[in-house]
Formats: sequence, C-alpha cells, structure tokens
Amino acid sequence: MEISENVLHDLLGKVVTEMGAAAVAPLITIGDKLGLYKSLSESGSVSSHELAANTGTAERYVREWLSAQAASGYIEYVSETEKFYMSPEQTAVFGNSKSPVFMVGAFYAISSLYFDEAKIEQAFKTGDGVSWGDHNSCLFCGTEKFFSPSYEGNLINNWLPALDGVVEKLQKGAKVADIGCGHAASTIIMAKAFPNSMFFGYDYHDKSIEQAKERAKTAGVDNVTFHVATAKDFSEKDFDFICFFDCLHDMGDPVGACSYVKHALKPDGSCMIVEPFANDSLEENLNPVGRAFYAFSTMLCTPCSLNQEVGLALGAQAGEKRLKEVISRGGFSRFKRATETPFNLIFEARP
Repeated sequence: MEISENVLHDLLGKVVTEMGAAAVAPLITIGDKLGLYKSLSESGSVSSHELAANTGTAERYVREWLSAQAASGYIEYVSETEKFYMSPEQTAVFGNSKSPVFMVGAFYAISSLYFDEAKIEQAFKTGDGVSWGDHNSCLFCGTEKFFSPSYEGNLINNWLPALDGVVEKLQKGAKVADIGCGHAASTIIMAKAFPNSMFFGYDYHDKSIEQAKERAKTAGVDNVTFHVATAKDFSEKDFDFICFFDCLHDMGDPVGACSYVKHALKPDGSCMIVEPFANDSLEENLNPVGRAFYAFSTMLCTPCSLNQEVGLALGAQAGEKRLKEVISRGGFSRFKRATETPFNLIFEARP
C-alpha cells in the first residue's frame, strides 16, 4: 500500500506530541510534590533562581523543569526578562489543589499504570483479573487527588440538589452509605456539609479504609464510620441514601451490588450513582475524554471487575443505556440522569 506523506506527517506529529506528554508526566507529579506549581502560581513572574530559592530546590533542575513546562504550555515564559509565570487558567489546572479542574491527581494515577504494566500484560494472556489492591500505591493517592476537586466543586452545590428531596433529608438527619468510598473524599465532604446525618463508608480495600479513618480524624468529622466491606455484604440496613462514586463499573457483579443496595434502602430511599462520562456507542466516545477513560479502563477498571465474582467488566465507558440496564436488573424501578459534568454522569435510582 502506498503511504500518504501528508497522513504520515500528521500521524508522526501526533506521536511526537504524545512522547512529550508521556515524558512530562513525572515532572508534573514532581512539581506538585515539591510545591513548584503552587509557589509559581503565588509568586507572579519569577526566574528559575527565585523559584528554586522559594522552594528549597536546586536551580539547575528547576530551570530545566520550567523549560519543559513552558514548552508544554503549562506555564508562560517571558523571553525579555527570562522569567516564568502562571496564568489564572494554568493555576486552576496545576497550582490550586482546591480548584474543581485541578488535574494533577490524574498523573499520580498514570504513574501507577507503568509500575503495573507487567501484571496487565500477563492478564492479557490469561484473561484473569487484577485486584484494585494489587496495584501500585500511586493509584490510590492519585485517585483521591483526581476526584476530590470535582467532588468539592460539585457534590454539595450541584449533584445533591439535582436529586429529588435528598438535600432536605440530609439537612434534617439521614442515614447514608458511601459504597466503595476509597480514601473517603466524598464521605467527608458530605459529613461536613450535613452534620445532622450519619455516614457509613464501605470499601473492600482494607488499606483505603485505614486512610479513610485517618482522613476523617484530620478533618475533625465525627458523624462518619468506616468498615471493610463489599457492596454485597455490608451489615447496616434502613439507609435513607446510598451513593456509588465512580466505582459501580469496577465491580464484578454490579447487578448484585444494586440488588443488595436496594434492599438496604428504606422504601422511600434513593441511590446516587456517579460514573465516568460516556456516550452509549464506541464511535461517540472516540474523543479525548473517552480516550483517557478507555485507557484507564483497560489498565484498572476491567481487570478489577474480572478479578471478582461474575466479572461483568462494564468498563469505564459503559454509558447511560448500559448502566440503566444494570441498575434496573438490580431491582430499581425508577432511574434518571440527574445532571452531568465533562467527566461524570450523575444518576438517581429509586426502588
């Protein structure tokens, strides 16, 4: 077959861009750990010497780091003064951990993918799963760092108000379960906002539950309790509200999980399911968001599900139609898309 020079040129340009993105990824986590982004975002225009002095780091490394960031378009460079600065938009994405669009956490999670490549390669050959807890620990802190800003920015102000009557129940005092709570970012946000309610966080990963307890202690919330349990064997019942945050698709038996949760709810209770944004067909998901989620799904979500009973392996791009089918098979008779963000779909299900 004859090669088109123009098509080849475009493809090579894309690959070079990807090479740069892959190579700069560890520099993003280094910049976060050493406070380089934070200091730069707060300092205005600074030289490499000034940023190094402000952060207690070595100037020659900082100079090269700044150059890589500027070439990536993550910071700005002023050639006349040989100084660097961050725009408000760059600060929101890299320098402000409280911003709802803070993206640095994703790169911690991405680093875990490289650590675990050999495990996933083997899984490709055998068809076996890989447990969430068997991944490199960078995944757990990265997941928390990536999802927390969006939860902080949306959960109380946008997602919960989009549900029928839930905010009123939480204000008066409700019994709430957070299934697959991880390090408890979502649990703690809700517990702080609704002190009259009692929150139960469940996760089958014991080390995440240990971290959740520490996070709650540090946050000073006392209306939370955490337990090692799956979505199909937690012991408490009669919940007013149950949540799944970005975890239903990771479960081996999401239908069974929904069925168990339905029976743990009060008759007038409700369930919120937060899932990665996806359309219903592959062709609709061939875009930057779909690309990222398919990659994470290949390395994390699908292996996690295949490691469990049933192993339905919904994947991170299941889409509303497939999720509705699963949730309805679990016994919920009412289902709606309550709201959405560029990265998440938020559903409400009722018995």
